[in-house]
Amino acid sequence: MTIAVLPEMPAAGELSVWPASTRPLPHGDLAVGGVSLTEIAERFATPVYVLDEGEVRGRCRTYRDAFPDADVLYAAKAFLSRAMVRWVQEEGLGLDVCSAGELELAVTTGFPPERIVLHRNAKSPHDPEAALRLGVGRIVIDSPSEIARIAAAVGPGGRQKVMVRVVPGVLAGGHDKIRTGREDQKFGLSLTDGGAQHAVTRILGQPRLELTGLHCHIGSQISEVKPYLVALRRMIGLMARIRDTHGLVLPELDMGGGHGIAYQPGEPALDLTALARRMRTELVDGCAAAGLPVPRLAVEPGRAVVGPAGVALYRVLTVKHTGENVFVAVDGDMIDNPRPALYGVRYAPRLVGRHSAAGPRTATVVGRHCEAGDILASDVQLPGDIHPGDLLAVPVAGAYQLSMASGYNLVGRPAVVAVHEDTARLLVRREALEDHRRRDIGA
Repeated sequence: MTIAVLPEMPAAGELSVWPASTRPLPHGDLAVGGVSLTEIAERFATPVYVLDEGEVRGRCRTYRDAFPDADVLYAAKAFLSRAMVRWVQEEGLGLDVCSAGELELAVTTGFPPERIVLHRNAKSPHDPEAALRLGVGRIVIDSPSEIARIAAAVGPGGRQKVMVRVVPGVLAGGHDKIRTGREDQKFGLSLTDGGAQHAVTRILGQPRLELTGLHCHIGSQISEVKPYLVALRRMIGLMARIRDTHGLVLPELDMGGGHGIAYQPGEPALDLTALARRMRTELVDGCAAAGLPVPRLAVEPGRAVVGPAGVALYRVLTVKHTGENVFVAVDGDMIDNPRPALYGVRYAPRLVGRHSAAGPRTATVVGRHCEAGDILASDVQLPGDIHPGDLLAVPVAGAYQLSMASGYNLVGRPAVVAVHEDTARLLVRREALEDHRRRDIGA
C-alpha cells in the first residue's frame, strides 16, 4: 500500500543522513522505503533494525560507477544476512569475509566463492579449511605463521591464490581503535621493518601458494582522500621492489575500505568520486614512473554501503530527571549497539510517531544494562515532553551494530526488517529466550 506523504519537508539538512527514500508522514511519523516507521515498530516490536534495500542497492551501484575498472568487494563484517548476500551479488560486487561463518553463509546463499576474499588477522583452523573446501578466490596472509599452515592445508596438486596484507605506516581513521595502517598494532606485516618483504619471499617458496597481489587497509571512518594516496604510493613502491628482487610483477592491489560516512547532519564524509579519480590517477602515474603495468585495483567498502541504509527503532521505557540531566532509557542498549561504548560514536536520534509542541531539551539516551557506559546517544536534543512509550529512531544504523551485538543478560538480539517499494519483510528474526535455552545443554 502506498502511503500519502506530507507536501512539506523537514528543515534543510535535517534528514541528510537518512536513507534517500525517507519521507515525512502525518503525526510526526517518517516513512523509509515507503513504509511507516511507526507501523514497523507496531508490527515487529522494538528494538528493531530497518534496512532500506533500495539504499543498499543504490550505494552498490554508486561504487560500481565510481570504480568501473576495479573490483568492489563488500566488507561483510559490517552486516551480513542472506538477503544482503543476494543484493550484493545482484549488484555486481564481490565479498570480503572474515570467518568461516561469513564464508559459509555467503556460499550457501549462492554467492560465487571465486569472488570472495577471506581475510582475518588470526585465522582459526576452520577458516582456511572452509576457504579451501569451498574454493574461495583469495586468502589474505596476515602473519608469517599462516604461510606454511595454509600451504599444507592446500593438499597435493592444489594451488591457492593468496595476497599479503601490508602495513604502510599511515595514520588514518576516526578513532585510535580503528586505525589499522600504523605501526605497532595487530594487523598485517610491516613495510618498515621488512616483514612484508620477508613474507613475500616465503610465499614464493611455497609451490602450493600463488601470490597474486598486495592488500592494504589503513583504518575506518576516514573522511580524507590523502591517506589513501600516501598508502597507495608506498604499495606501488613495494610492488616495484618485489619485481626487482624476485622478477615477479603482481597483477592485483587491494586498497581496503574504511570510507567514512556522516552519522549526524553536517559531519564530514569521504568524497567517493574524488577518491576514485585521484586513486586512479595516482595508480597510473605511480606505475608509469616505476615501470610497472597497472594492477587490477580492489576496494572494500562495508560501512559506506550499508551504514546509511539502516535505521534503529527503540521504545522509550523511562525518563529520569537527575539534577540538570535528563536520561531517556530505551529498550535497546549496548548489546545491540556497542559502538558508542567502544569508540565514542555519536548519533542523532529523533522522535517519530507524534508531533511535539514542547521545546527541545538536552538529554542522554541510555540502555537498560547495569553498565555506566551503556549509552546510545549523549547530549542530544529531544522534545522536552519525551515520555515512556515514545518511539525513537536512530539513522545510520546499518553497519557494525547488529553484527557486533552480544548476548549480555540474555536479552536477545533485535530483528532486522527490510523495506522496499512500500513493503516491509522480516530478514532476521528476533532472538528469543528459547534460542538461549537450546544452546545451554548443561544440567
